[in-house]
Amino acid sequence: MYKKLKQECYQANMQLNALNLVVYTFGNVSAVDRERGVFAIKPSGVPYEDLKVEDMVIVDFDNNIIEGSLRPSSDTKTHAYLYKNWPKIGGVAHTHATYSVAWAQSQRDIPIFGTTHADHLTSDIPCAAPMADSLIEGNYEHNTGIQILDCFKDKKLSYEEVEMVLIGNHGPFAWGTTAAKAVYNSKVLEVVAEMAYLTLQINPNAARLKDSLIKKHYERKHGKDSYYGQ
Repeated sequence: MYKKLKQECYQANMQLNALNLVVYTFGNVSAVDRERGVFAIKPSGVPYEDLKVEDMVIVDFDNNIIEGSLRPSSDTKTHAYLYKNWPKIGGVAHTHATYSVAWAQSQRDIPIFGTTHADHLTSDIPCAAPMADSLIEGNYEHNTGIQILDCFKDKKLSYEEVEMVLIGNHGPFAWGTTAAKAVYNSKVLEVVAEMAYLTLQINPNAARLKDSLIKKHYERKHGKDSYYGQ
């Protein structure tokens, strides 16, 4: 029943590794089946070189294991919370990629400095405030999902337009309509994070990209008359 879903999840996790977005077992991707109300996710603590399709764990949105003999990722409750609250996402990815984590540890949004960033979104990449002590002491991974949604509510952002976030002092999460798109967005986030870091090293007073260029680059790729692709 879940063979196709497990295959999608497995391939996305292997791509995360191939793109050098993870070290050892740090990272995970999930893929959702909305009709059945379940998602597949990487098992906890299994090295990528040992990972197999059948190792993917099937979990429902209430974190019950439906199929699988291994423990699901420790971040499963965060994935479940996002799926439960954001009905149009099909995949979620979490990494500890270097530059993304560095920005998260700095507790800073990533400014939109250039057109590479604007090709994907029109706003700075948000960094959620560090988690409150009361949430840390509670259901931590579930509360990470609350932390993400609170950030988007506070900053008045749409999860369909901004498909990535930094968790203050922690690291990045990304999502998309599929697990493969979530991985793609994770790589985009890491590249943009590195570019922004280098920009500030060269010019600490670098200006934000002007609105006309943001609009042009985003709309030529995502607007109703889009024409750009690489």
